[in-house]
Amino acid sequence: MTKKYEYQTQSRTRPSRAPLFGAVLGLAALLLTATLNPVNAASRIKDIADFQGIRDNLLIGYGLVVGLNGTGDSLRNAPFTKQSLEAMLERLGVNTRDASLNTKNVAAVMVTAALRPFARVGTRMDVVVSTMGDSSNLQGGMLLVTPLMGADGEVYAVAQGPVAIGGFVAKGEGGTVTQGVPTGGRISNGGIIEREVPFELASLETSSIALRNPDLTTARRVAQAINAHFGRPVARPLDSTTIDLVPGENFEGRMFDLLVEIEQLVVEPDQTARVVIDEASGIIVMGGGVRVNEVAVAQGNLTVRVTESEQVSQPGAFAQAGETKTVDRSDIEIDDGSDKRLTLLKPGVNLSDLVDGLNALGVGPRDLIAILQTIKAAGALQAEILVQ
Repeated sequence: MTKKYEYQTQSRTRPSRAPLFGAVLGLAALLLTATLNPVNAASRIKDIADFQGIRDNLLIGYGLVVGLNGTGDSLRNAPFTKQSLEAMLERLGVNTRDASLNTKNVAAVMVTAALRPFARVGTRMDVVVSTMGDSSNLQGGMLLVTPLMGADGEVYAVAQGPVAIGGFVAKGEGGTVTQGVPTGGRISNGGIIEREVPFELASLETSSIALRNPDLTTARRVAQAINAHFGRPVARPLDSTTIDLVPGENFEGRMFDLLVEIEQLVVEPDQTARVVIDEASGIIVMGGGVRVNEVAVAQGNLTVRVTESEQVSQPGAFAQAGETKTVDRSDIEIDDGSDKRLTLLKPGVNLSDLVDGLNALGVGPRDLIAILQTIKAAGALQAEILVQ
């Protein structure tokens, strides 16, 4: 029998001072391999902002999925499923209040959908179905008629149809294989809109634009692009998110035409210097405005591996005395990271130089997180670090 014990010290980073690098999008272990342009890409206004009143409305409903092959809720563990089943059967003229229901072919689900702007009565939309109880699989299930309500409590759509799931479960005597999430599914065109959200875009005299990523510089650039296009003051930034629109006499009663022209205009959005770290997955995303001063970085791990093995010791074939015993043998290896060296990152280096420098240290995503946080703690990283 062989046992291995491994002891490892934390990585150490030595920052000096810290502005630097062009736009970075780093992903997990293959982080920092993309080539970047330090200038932000220009975007259409429709891709970075929303217009007043043009928005989705979220809907939700509670329903039952039937026709499951023994993978539904256990009625003893999910009393809400039993109550819903009894109530549904009573509405259909079947009295089961005094009966002992023990079916496994029914599951209670939550049904969600997004009501598109300007959606009309009778049009269809997709709905998403998710289990609430201990149902293990919705494959082959049929969602019964389910009203979908908005935040105001009114019913705006009705959903029904066969549930399509994106996974499966295969069971055997020795194990189970699960792929995807079989407890959630989707019904394409499974919802029918029964009520419209009243909104008359063409009759608006004024409107506004809301940036999806609030920024003062971007708001001013959007207003300047709109005013330059029309040759007169049509847009006025109110804050980092809102740009007010006053079309004037030329577009009186033609707000739709005004917004169509505005949404095609191209601007270059600005962005905040920010480093976003997902600690759980090791994903790091760095914006183009991130800067560091001249900084020296050293990274290394001390790893001690202890391998223990048992060997059998026994006397010779013709020995007159002695006995067979097991003897422990230990093998110790030490890796002090001596092959790692100090790397100097000069001010104004580009992404390629940064990647080469950190790769020379053998830095992985986890160590890179520690390096960035340590540089920030030293006051050298001129950016906000957001850890999720």
